[in-house]
Amino acid sequence: MLDGKKILYSGMQATGTLTLGNYLGALKNWVNLTDEYECIYGVMDLHSLTLRQVPAEFRKNARSLYALYVAAGLDPEKNCIYYQSHVSGHAELSWILGCFTYMGELNRMTQFKDKAAKHADNINAGLYTYPVLMAADILLYQADVVPVGVDQKQHLEITRDIAQRFNAIYGDVFTIPEAYIGKAGAKIMSLQEPEKKMSKSDENPNATICLLDDKDTVIRKFKRAVTDSGSEIVYREDKPGISNLIDIYSCVTGKTRDEIEKEFDGKGYGDFKLAVGEAVAAELEPLQKRYQELMADKTYLDSMIKMNDEKAAYYSNKTLRKVQKKVGLTERIR
Repeated sequence: MLDGKKILYSGMQATGTLTLGNYLGALKNWVNLTDEYECIYGVMDLHSLTLRQVPAEFRKNARSLYALYVAAGLDPEKNCIYYQSHVSGHAELSWILGCFTYMGELNRMTQFKDKAAKHADNINAGLYTYPVLMAADILLYQADVVPVGVDQKQHLEITRDIAQRFNAIYGDVFTIPEAYIGKAGAKIMSLQEPEKKMSKSDENPNATICLLDDKDTVIRKFKRAVTDSGSEIVYREDKPGISNLIDIYSCVTGKTRDEIEKEFDGKGYGDFKLAVGEAVAAELEPLQKRYQELMADKTYLDSMIKMNDEKAAYYSNKTLRKVQKKVGLTERIR
């Protein structure tokens, strides 16, 4: 708890731009949580190092992500939005927690297996201990709730296990985080392979709508979206392509699936794809305009980053000093 409100913690990796899936599945919903929770959001640049990054591009992407957080509606004066790498407590706590994590637990992590298979030429220790750093991210701020997707549930479970193990030895040091169960964010699928999630790392550029894609690009990608046999616009399990487009249209217009089916009754896939593309482009236009303004205003962005980095360091330091004392590390002479 902080100022009488529960703490909510989340973050996104600083690689590439964000996708429509990131926005509709998470970011858009985060905006409404400020009044209910004390929200802390990280630009998770340390996590991004498990893959080789081009330094100049990496720095640009991290700043771009910060600006996108704010452009999407997260107020940096009401939410703590900071750079993970600017708070050394993440790495320090991660090492300590690693000493309370078992190899067997890390061996069971399905995300490690998936990523190791995808990047067989770079299976590094950082990728293997990634869940420990994620546990440190969450526990450092005594988070009460963490919004998690299906692919992150295992990471929250190991975080809880580590925290409970530590608390059993040293007393109530960490808050045991719960999964945030609020309004479910939509799970947006690939436009080219609607059986898999939309991803910024997809090699097919037509599969993903990026938040900074211009109107023509958005409409073109939707026109090329894979659809199903038949021509009816109905939401059904055997029509993953059209069902995904209905979900996207529903998210940006607020219309229900039934209303969408009625609206496009008797119309073809071409009409529907165009309507979805135009609706998404209209949704992204104000976000893109605000993003350009923020990227042009270096002074404002720098001041928000500095203020929130300091706030995050203050919060995290309280936990870190407590942990260091509990495990018996010698206090610094102040």
